[in-house]
Amino acid sequence: MLSVARTGTHVLEPKLPIRTERLILRAFRADDFDAVFAMQSRPDVARFLYWDARTDAEVREALTKKVASTAIREEEDILFLAAELYATGQLVGDVVLQWVSRQHLSGEIGFIVHPDHQGRGYATEASRELLRLAFEELQLHRVVGRVEARNIGSARVLEKLGMRREAHLIENEFVKDEWQSELVYAMLAREWGRQGS
Repeated sequence: MLSVARTGTHVLEPKLPIRTERLILRAFRADDFDAVFAMQSRPDVARFLYWDARTDAEVREALTKKVASTAIREEEDILFLAAELYATGQLVGDVVLQWVSRQHLSGEIGFIVHPDHQGRGYATEASRELLRLAFEELQLHRVVGRVEARNIGSARVLEKLGMRREAHLIENEFVKDEWQSELVYAMLAREWGRQGS
């Protein structure tokens, strides 16, 4: 639910869990370790991310941050949500919304889906809810999604969400011992409103 403090600061403390057609988006818990490790320890999952396949200790540290990140109160705060299948209770993904700039009312979304569950629309379904939170509750003006240019699957998710490709940055970052390129997608609040969501 959105509240605006006397200073004009927007706050997002979503009522969790959130139910979509097939998913439950909920706060992460300490007992999600095995499912998070099953995703984050895989080289194919980490391939186009800034980090490499994570160790047990690295996953525990990352999960601690996820468990603590259930609201957005200040610029740079991050909301992490676990995406769980409604039918089975299995955790299949991890979605994130970050408030990037208060001045520019901008944010960024991201997502990871376990490879065993990719290609079924879960990232799109969960990320659509993040856009709703960003625009309708946090009242952001602009939300971006950034992907490594070779990550065609993630680029397709952003396109299915109705985000427009604004940039193809060629070899803009040196990551994992190579120059990598980046695709930048974006959506404005008025574009979200036109989707009739």
